[in-house]
Order: sequence, then C-alpha cells, then structure tokens
Amino acid sequence: MAVVMINVSMVSDAYMAINTSKLFNDPKAPYIWIPMEPFLNVSEAEPKVGVVVYNSDEQFTLGLGNAIITSEVIRIEVPGRVIVNLTDQLIIQFPVKKTTKNGTYSCQFYDEKGTDNTWKNDGCSTGQISDNVVNCSCDHMTAFAVLLIDMNNIDEQQWEIMSYISYIGCSLSAVFSAFSILSYIVNSNARKEVSRRIHVSLSAALFLLNISFMLSEWAATLNINEVCVFIAVTIHYSLLCCFTWMAIEALHLYLLLVRVFNIHINHYMAKLSLIGWGVPALLVGSLLLVHNSRSVYGTKKVTLTDTNQTNAFCWTTGGVIPYAVNISYFILVFLFNSIILIVVSRLIFSLRKSDNGVKSKTACKNASTVLGLMCLLGTTWGLAFFTLGYTNYPILYLFCIFNSTQGFYIFLWMCLKGRSNKQQENMTTATNDSHKHNT
Repeated sequence: MAVVMINVSMVSDAYMAINTSKLFNDPKAPYIWIPMEPFLNVSEAEPKVGVVVYNSDEQFTLGLGNAIITSEVIRIEVPGRVIVNLTDQLIIQFPVKKTTKNGTYSCQFYDEKGTDNTWKNDGCSTGQISDNVVNCSCDHMTAFAVLLIDMNNIDEQQWEIMSYISYIGCSLSAVFSAFSILSYIVNSNARKEVSRRIHVSLSAALFLLNISFMLSEWAATLNINEVCVFIAVTIHYSLLCCFTWMAIEALHLYLLLVRVFNIHINHYMAKLSLIGWGVPALLVGSLLLVHNSRSVYGTKKVTLTDTNQTNAFCWTTGGVIPYAVNISYFILVFLFNSIILIVVSRLIFSLRKSDNGVKSKTACKNASTVLGLMCLLGTTWGLAFFTLGYTNYPILYLFCIFNSTQGFYIFLWMCLKGRSNKQQENMTTATNDSHKHNT
C-alpha cells in the first residue's frame, strides 16, 4: 500500500502519473494516471490518494464465473470520499499475464457494495495497447483488474432479447409444424406422396425440438436432475433427427431432379424412416451408456458477461464427446446439403431460361425456389460456424430468427407446393378435356 500526496498547484496537466512498478518495486504493477478533477476546489492543501496492489487475488474470486483474473488487482481510493462520475476518467495500464485460455480482455471493478460481491464493467472501457498491456479507463475509483472473459459468453440484455426471439420463433414453428402434421393426416392424397411424407417427418422432428427447447430453462429451475436429463436427451435426439431428415430431404431432391430415371427403391420410405429416426437414436443411446459413468446430460450454465450471473438450461454437459458428435455430424450434413443445393440450383436456373419478356419474373421465381430449398435443407444452420470462438451478435440474431422459425417456413413451402401441384392437375385435366372435345 502507498499513500500519494497530491500538490494540485504543482500539477499543470489534467492528470498526475504514478509509476506503481517503481513505487512497489514490482514490474507487474500497473501504470496509473490520476485525474486532477476530484482534487480541485477542495479544502485540503495536499489531498491524498491511496493505492493498494494486492499480493493475492483469492479474496476477489467470488462472481468470476468462467472468467479469470489476468492482471494485478489494484485499489485506488481517496480517503474519506467516494469518487464517481469522473469527466476525466481514471486511466490504468495493466500488464497482463500470459495464459493458454482463449478469451477477450475486459476491464472490470469489484463491486463490494452489492449483495453478490461480483465483478462488473459499468463505467469502464477496455483498450488493448499490445499483447501484454491493456488500457483501462473508468469513471470512478475502487478495486480494479483485467479479466479474461470467455468470448462465447453473452451479456444479460442480449441474452434476454435472443430468448424472446427464440421462444416466439419456436412457438410459431411448433404451431405450424403441428399444422403440417395434421394436414398430412387428414389429406389422403398427401399421404401418397413420398416428398410430403419426408416434409412431415422433418416437421415432426422440429416440433419435438421446439417443444423440448422451450422447456429447457424451466426444467433447469426445478433442480431435479432426472427431469433435466430427460429434456436434454430429448433436445439432443430431436436436433440430430432434424439434421438427419434435412440430409434425407437433400438426397430425395437429388434423386427426384437429377437422377430422374431408375430411382425405384423397395420400401423406400421405410428405409428413410429407419435412417431418419434410427441413426440419431443410436448416437444418443451410445452417449447415454457413457452417461452412466460420466455425466453427459444435465444442467449447463452460461455466464453473462456484464453481470457474471449464470443462466441455467438443460443440455449436454459432458465436454468434448457430445460436442464432437454434434459438430462432426452437422458438418457432414451441411456439406452434403450444400453440394446438393448448388447442383439443384444450377439445374433450376438452366431449366427455367426463357425469353426476355419474362426474364425478371423467372429470375424472381428461381430465387424464391432456391431460398425455399435453403430453408428445407437447413443451410441456415451453417450460421453457427460464424460464431465459433467468439460472440457475434448479428449472426446470433440471424441464427435465432431463421432456425427458430424453420417449421413455419416448411409449412409455407408445403402449402405453396400443394397449390402448384393442384394448378398443374387442373391444367392437365383441362387439356385432356379439350382433346376429348376436339375428338
């Protein structure tokens, strides 16, 4: 600890610099610029500033969450006064410790006056001068440090907004997925179409995913491990089913449009159903066998960066094994579906070339068809690749909007395709009637 006497009349600048590394004979101690603003027009002839550099950060570990303290903890205070809302901010340059953990630096202060004794970044801004030095600017004086924050964490406000978007989207998707299933059940003609059966199977998987996802946070609050494990298993199984049925959609589309001839397969729909529902069951069943010896499913917590509070939900908790299963499985599906989408899109655009008079209309129709196929094949899930390793809020918002409402888009696609098929049937009937009349 050191007490620095400030002679305001001797300081011509708006700041007074303090080299704490020399003051404490410690090269890891930060360099400080004290603003003169709090010491102007005060009764003391030589006001004082207390500077404390802590030998250990053990007493500041509460409220860290997944973050780590990566600099010295330093306290800067004026005895007998509370310094807040500074116009000229307090500036501290922290040498930071080297670590193998990935993350982003965040200047924060330790809130000792709150009820939860946690780290917060209110009133502080962070700037990185070099790999080893971080610049902190704060509008108050208290205990400060540089924290290394997990870059995949989300702040509380963003979490709340994305939760609303996800719940609204999932509710919409679940309702329209149910409509898709009901329309298939009551329509005897639809049950004869293989394409419609595949669409409905994907809708069923999405319905299960949306319902279980919306129960995830609620189940985590019950503090009943078996309930949370059941919800987590259901979410994981339905998610893998969605990916599998998206791949089946791509396969069927390829056989339908590219390999037009010689595509008859015995018990075609039964085999597709065995793959669509069976392969995810095998993967989840294998993880459940591992779960008996090592927890794979249960309550997972996300630390909010601005408050360091945690939000709990039911999901996989077993570390690298389920993560590797999900990522590798989705990468295979995404690459396969992307290739099919490119091949089919080229075929659509080449088949629909027309005269100049209808070029713009044809182009719009082609574009809308390709967008519909993108949704059907789940390529919008590929947005997740742009958030790996760091939090990208625009991409996260797009991910939530597109993928939480996928059931609605599929219902819309089925309605449009049904309308198009009906128009073609009417045209065929009218043509046949005309031929009969002429004969």
